Amino acid sequence: MSKVLIMSDNHGLTDEVAVIKERHQIKSMIHCGDSELDLDAPEMDGFYKVAGNCDFDARYPNDQTIEIDGLTFYMTHGHLHNVKMDLMGLSYRAKEEKAHVICFGHTHIAGAEQVDKQLFINPGSIRSPRNRTEKTYAIMEWEHPDSITVTFYTVDGEIVENLTCHASL
Repeated sequence: MSKVLIMSDNHGLTDEVAVIKERHQIKSMIHCGDSELDLDAPEMDGFYKVAGNCDFDARYPNDQTIEIDGLTFYMTHGHLHNVKMDLMGLSYRAKEEKAHVICFGHTHIAGAEQVDKQLFINPGSIRSPRNRTEKTYAIMEWEHPDSITVTFYTVDGEIVENLTCHASL
């Protein structure tokens, strides 16, 4: 079973990031920006990471395309793709990168949705969520690309049942 931990928008929180990493012990981790931490901060160790609009360490890339256990992920914060308006620009950019899983933040709105052969995942925010009270992050699991589950957790480690998404790419 392959797993990836996906987090975004902790806006300076460090203890919570460390606790989440320790709780799950997942090798592959993605941070979608607005950590407000230095690229080499201990809490960011082990994450694939990108710059958010509140990140001031110029060493962060704006986006990354990575491969994890047979799936190609495109990750970005989202502010450069106007994700508060729609996901069209993000979708086109991911297609250019031949990525089927798109991880982004910026809106602080947790959710996962498959559109055609693309899976969009926004883990929400562990500091200041929008459209719900739970402070969230996500874990994506799969054995095969046609059997993907995205589970959302509160910062305290409780599953947010109504956000679970099943996808087939």
